[in-house]
Amino acid sequence: MSDTTLADGLVVGELNGRAVLHEVAFDDLRGFAGDDHLAAWTAFQKSCRHSLAGVMAVRVGPMPSLAFLRLCADVGKLPPPANAEEARQRFQTFFKPYRIEPVPGANPYDDGFLTGYYEPEVAGSLQHTQEFSEPLLSLPDDIAYASTNATDAAPILPTRGEIDGGALKGRANPVLFVRDGIEAFMIQVQGSARVRLTDGTLVRLAYAGRNGHPYTSIGKALVDDGQIPMSEMSLNRLKAWVRDNGQGTNDAGRKLMQRNRSYVFFKRSDALSPDQGPIGGEGVELTPLRSIAVDRTLWAYGLPFWIDAELPGAGTATAPLRRLMIAQDTGTAIVGAARADIFYGTGDEAGIAAGNVRHKGTFTVLLPRTESAP
Repeated sequence: MSDTTLADGLVVGELNGRAVLHEVAFDDLRGFAGDDHLAAWTAFQKSCRHSLAGVMAVRVGPMPSLAFLRLCADVGKLPPPANAEEARQRFQTFFKPYRIEPVPGANPYDDGFLTGYYEPEVAGSLQHTQEFSEPLLSLPDDIAYASTNATDAAPILPTRGEIDGGALKGRANPVLFVRDGIEAFMIQVQGSARVRLTDGTLVRLAYAGRNGHPYTSIGKALVDDGQIPMSEMSLNRLKAWVRDNGQGTNDAGRKLMQRNRSYVFFKRSDALSPDQGPIGGEGVELTPLRSIAVDRTLWAYGLPFWIDAELPGAGTATAPLRRLMIAQDTGTAIVGAARADIFYGTGDEAGIAAGNVRHKGTFTVLLPRTESAP
């Protein structure tokens, strides 16, 4: 099998030993013809415009391939598609589908695994008060670190526990305050938030950087410790456990959160209007159920992925989710060739839906037809 280059300098015929790509036909993609490809095309165009503008990503990944940039230039000359059918024809004209399949002994996350994330909407204050006492910190301005670091590899800042203990006092300033530690923790996990101040003002928070330490799932830690059965684990159950077990310096709830040594810093994003989604790692506005976070060490931003899975719907039942999604974000915990975090939107309802997703799925990446193929 020959190699295929997904981004300049990134050769992935066997996806760096993680998976292999097998060309398939669009007719092999269950439900492809019935998707709302106009919605997918609209999201895809955001990535194209961003790539052609040459704007640096919030969290740097591989550079888009020359074939992808030429494709974006070509489609940018076209009028908007009139309907979903015309958008589908464009995807099929410009791209070829490749099924992502694991190699023997590969990481389980190379075999198709999905989670969900969302933009929390919470109450907060610009000042420390009795009700709002947990700070969300800005990135220190006196360190040689940028949120655009391509690898985030070397830990160069204190751990979460050390930061809780005041290690960055005087260096990282509170952007604002929320109710408690688990509220702040979940905002850090999601990477963005809408905070409603006491006077009704809405403040948008965006990712500014991280401390460079590895991410640890505290939900998995609770399951592994036998505190919550896997079948009962949910976002609400996790938050309740932390609150029930205390968030003071020596309390079990605080110590659980500190097992995740990773810490995320924020900045205000006042340019975003209330009707806009948050900004993802690529630097474009995220679209609910169209934007996904992927492993930025393997995939360039902007690539379309066909996702075929059975995911939670209303109640406890699962339902088919088969749709075209665009790689527009990344995350420390998103590692693997066929691993994605689906953006579900804003608020509590989106949070509940996202928190219920830990499911297998089939991944097919769409590559430009002019790209070198396996």
